[in-house]
Amino acid sequence: MEIKVNDRLVALSNIPPETPLLYVLRNDLQLNGPKYGCGLGECGACTVLIDGVAARSCSTPLSAAQGKTITTLEGLSQEGHLHPVQQGFIDEQAAQCGYCTNGMIMTLVALFERDPQASEQQIKNELAFNLCRCGTHLEILAAAQQAKRLLAERGAQ
Repeated sequence: MEIKVNDRLVALSNIPPETPLLYVLRNDLQLNGPKYGCGLGECGACTVLIDGVAARSCSTPLSAAQGKTITTLEGLSQEGHLHPVQQGFIDEQAAQCGYCTNGMIMTLVALFERDPQASEQQIKNELAFNLCRCGTHLEILAAAQQAKRLLAERGAQ
């Protein structure tokens, strides 16, 4: 089986098609952005983009990734520049333990691809199913607003 991960075609062998995509990303491809949180698709720590849509990789079988484009946190930066959402998280210091950060960033990237000017309420709705137990919710919302500003600046250039 072959899957496309972070713009690279990867050949996989001897991996059962029902294996969770998360296991393949972390264990076989050493991509550690997506985290194992709940294993049930409930917390969001394992979020990746599948054809640009935020998806829970712990509950997505490897077979569902075939023929799709998978993007992990490691694949967001381009030509040495962080994605605006990543930069927003740094600028606003929106991580404490950092476990939820992957899911928050990937979810926001998908949202801003669909709607670069998403409202604060849309951002809150989108992030509602990404769990953060450290309490950095205000910083995460500030990071989302910063990312919107950075995306707007990028678009104006």
